[in-house]
Amino acid sequence: MYDTQQQSEHGPLAGFTVGVTAARRADELGALLQRRGAAVLHAPALRIVPLADDSELLAATKEIIQRTPDIVVATTAIGFRGWIEAADGWGLGEDLLERLRGVELLARGPKVKGAVRAAGLTEEWSPSSESMAEVLDRLLEEGVDGRRVAIQLHGEPLPGFVESLRAAGAEVLGVPVYRWLPPEDIGPVDRLLDATVSRGLDALTFTSAPAAASLLSRAEERGLLPEVLAALNHDVLPACVGPVTALPLQALGVDTVQPVRFRLGPLVQLLCQELPGRARSLPIAGHQVEIRGHAVLVDGVLRPVPPAGMSLLRALSRRPGWVVPRAELLRALPGAGRDEHAVETAMARLRTALGAPKLIQTVVKRGYRLALDPAADAKYADT
Repeated sequence: MYDTQQQSEHGPLAGFTVGVTAARRADELGALLQRRGAAVLHAPALRIVPLADDSELLAATKEIIQRTPDIVVATTAIGFRGWIEAADGWGLGEDLLERLRGVELLARGPKVKGAVRAAGLTEEWSPSSESMAEVLDRLLEEGVDGRRVAIQLHGEPLPGFVESLRAAGAEVLGVPVYRWLPPEDIGPVDRLLDATVSRGLDALTFTSAPAAASLLSRAEERGLLPEVLAALNHDVLPACVGPVTALPLQALGVDTVQPVRFRLGPLVQLLCQELPGRARSLPIAGHQVEIRGHAVLVDGVLRPVPPAGMSLLRALSRRPGWVVPRAELLRALPGAGRDEHAVETAMARLRTALGAPKLIQTVVKRGYRLALDPAADAKYADT
């Protein structure tokens, strides 16, 4: 295995392509991934539409001022700030803040807590898990029968949250601060879906449940949903910032990976562990070869490989040491047609890209094989 100095030179995500569906903070997430060597394909799966001029938000704000709730739940920092700014714009800012000073104010996580304090308010409690489930547990434990609970909504339904409070006797008022809508330009989303289906991605990241739902909805519209789900269940790693974000994927049977802390940094660190761990590493012709998404590490040196070459290398690596016929390799080449000469051309380019021609042996009149080291032959003999 290559040493940590070699890894640090090219980054733990070098050779991998990661899809980003985020609308907010996409630049930050993309920069974190690129600094660790990843190629990034960004397609915002939705857009955020503030409701500063929306009649629903104005009506909810007036109702809170006229009939002060017992409890207010702030769910997102951007949403809470947007609410206060909208109220200021209507000349209701001071009245709203005055009412919020007299309620039990709950903040879902540190960022929301910061927005609450920036408004001159103090939260009564905030869950360490940043989970709405923990907020719900606290409310139900303390009892909400006959109490009015206002919830600053964050553009998506809160599954079971409102229903559970109402079932426990609470009067619930939603405060819709902004909405998620499909992107105005659907082209990047379609390209991201195509890359997922073709396995041009190694991982697909989600930072909000609406983004996941929007992407899946677009896949269904295009008739690609079964293929997208197959890719996410086998070859493309779905990585979510937290369990709420994962719900639309889990509802369709997709298992996701999630960091322990629901933040962008830990999400990227998780990918830095998961993706190299999924790469195929083989001892070939005296070299250690690690096959990544669009590149290969040969003795720790990063070697970018064209897509056709990667297709051939993956086909060979599925049966390391065994001869793979030209006809089978031709089928592995995207859009190669019926001319086996395409295999020879792509193979020549692959050998050049790898920088070690002896990694792949030509078996005359039969095909090609990876020159697996003799010590490894027994391990892969029955593969």
